[in-house]
This record gives sequence, C-alpha cells and structure tokens, in this order.
Amino acid sequence: MELVAGCYEQVLFGFAARPAESWTVVPVFTHHAHSASLSAVAVNNRYVVTGSRDETIQIYDMKKKIEHGALLQHNGTITCLEFYGTAHLLSGAEDGLICIWNTKRWECLKSIKAHKGHVTSLSIHPSGKLALSVGTDKTLRTWNLVEGRSAFIKNLKQNAHIIKWSPDGERYVTVITNKVDIYKLDTASITGTITTEKRISSLRFITDSILAIAGDDEIIRFYSCDSQKCLCEFKAHENRIKDIYSFEREGQHVIVTASSDGYIKMWNLDLNKIKDVPSLLCEVNTKARLTCLAVWLDQASEMKENSDKAATLSQANEDEKSSIVRKNKVRRTDKSDKTAKKKREITPEKQKSEAPLQKKKKKQNSSS
Repeated sequence: MELVAGCYEQVLFGFAARPAESWTVVPVFTHHAHSASLSAVAVNNRYVVTGSRDETIQIYDMKKKIEHGALLQHNGTITCLEFYGTAHLLSGAEDGLICIWNTKRWECLKSIKAHKGHVTSLSIHPSGKLALSVGTDKTLRTWNLVEGRSAFIKNLKQNAHIIKWSPDGERYVTVITNKVDIYKLDTASITGTITTEKRISSLRFITDSILAIAGDDEIIRFYSCDSQKCLCEFKAHENRIKDIYSFEREGQHVIVTASSDGYIKMWNLDLNKIKDVPSLLCEVNTKARLTCLAVWLDQASEMKENSDKAATLSQANEDEKSSIVRKNKVRRTDKSDKTAKKKREITPEKQKSEAPLQKKKKKQNSSS
C-alpha cells in the first residue's frame, strides 16, 4: 500500500507503508504534480487523481508509476474528487459543476450545473445510485446518478463544506464550520448534532456509527452518531489536522492523519477498546504543508501476500495461480506497450511537461 498526500507546495508525495513486526514508511516518489497547490486527492484500485487550484485534475497510474494525463473540464479550483468502484469518478469545483467521468477512457459522461456557487463537497452512496453535494449557495442536493439529474434540494441555513455518507448508506452527515448534523436517509431529517470548539476540516466514518473528526487544532476525536457523545480524544499532531483516512487490513483498523506540521502518521485503532487512545504505528515528516491525503491499496499485492500464506496448504493450487498471474501480466504488458512512449514515469528528476490529455484538449481548442 502507498500513502499519497498533496500540499501547498504543489507536490504529490508517495510513501510505501509496509506492515511487519513494526510498520515502516518508505519514500517512493516526490512529484511536482500541479502549477498550484493541491486541494483534493482520490484513489481506486489502480489510479490516483489529484485536484488543484490550477483548475486541472491529474491522473496517475499507480501500478505502472506513470502520469496518465489531465482532465480539463472545470474552470475553477477542484474542490472534491471521489471514485465509485473502478469505472467512475465524480469531480466538483468552484465553477459549480459536478462532472461524471468514465475511468476506462477518461471521458466526461455528463457535466451537471450542480450549485449556483462553488461545489464544496460531494459523496457517493454505497449503492452508486445516489450522490449528495453541498455548495456555497446554502443547499444540499441529492443526485440520481442513474439518470444524471437532480432528485431533491434542501435549503440550509449556512454553507456546508463537508458531506459524507456512512458505509452502510443508512445515514449521512454535513459539516457547517464546527457543527456536524447527522441525517437519517429514510426521513432526511436531522437525528443529532455534534459541536466542536474549532472549525472542522476533515471527517471520516470509522464504522457505520463512529465518526473520526479533526479540525483546526491538534486533536482527533471519536464520536458516536447514536449518542453524539465523544468516545475518545487524543493529541495527534503539533498543528492543525488537514485530512483523515482509514482502512481495515486483516482485521486491523488503521487511521492515517496528515497535518500542517508536515507529518503523516498511522495509528492502530482497537474498536473493542474505542475509549483507549490509538497506538502510533509509524510516522514520516514530509517537511511540507499538507492539504489532502489518501491511501492506495494495491489489491494485487494483497492477493499475492494471502496466496503466499496459503502456499504451505496447497502447493499445487499455488502453482496454478502463479501461472494465471503470469499470463495476465503478459497480456497487460502487450496492451500497454503501444502507449508506453506517450506516458512518463513519476520521478523527482524529470520536469513537468504536458500530459497526453492536455495536448488533446489544446488541439481541440485550436481547431475550433
């Protein structure tokens, strides 16, 4: 797995996180990704996409470690990015648009004028049929992704800057400055409110009913959505926390945090002892002012690791699996050879140049 983080200094960081007796974080790449600060990052099983104040979305193929191209549909800072599975990406920006992208050909399937002001946050329902968005027009909008149209509009008293579905899709939350409103899906009504002292900058569902909340201080807090009570709080950094990410690996719940102090930290959370402070697994100092964070999980590596553990039980089956993997690798290599020259590796040594999709866009503009 790799930790990927963006910063004000226009750089995308990549760190390989390796679990062993003790976790270690090893630098993989430092890439000058944009011409302005990074504002959003999202991952799926193959790609990392980054959004920036330079109005572009950059695509990186993490398996081949190459820059894949750029998406230029938006006019304004990219404020939010979210994948749904392996086939679709949603993007939102200050131009008020939400764009739906096909990630196979990287085509814009639909561009929706979602808000009169900026789109500040969006979230896709686990079913993939609905999405929620909030913007600076003081509205919360529900989108029917099957038909690509607005399904419901709710007026808010203030501008919300974060919206998030729970993993089970039964509830969602909005964040307005330092207040979290918890909504129930079937009634679309507020069932509870959590208020913090400082502005909230990031929020993550750890389970269907437990939220991790961080903001303009050094503290991470875990709250129950049911009781709205703080279950645990601890000092995680020396400066404000900009983003939180979480994942589960072999039953272990890991929290990853990024802060303005430049540190990325990984924490082990025991859900059976949620009131106990999580233990620090490892940390790395990027020496940059971090803005956004994601974790790219290499599913192929995870599968290989699991198959290695099963090797002692069935060597014959393992040999068969290895031959299938080799065949698949050959097919992927044959397919990618044709386009390899058009793409470039993500390395700190090479200077930024126009990506294939940027060139394509410019040609279209000149011909028109």
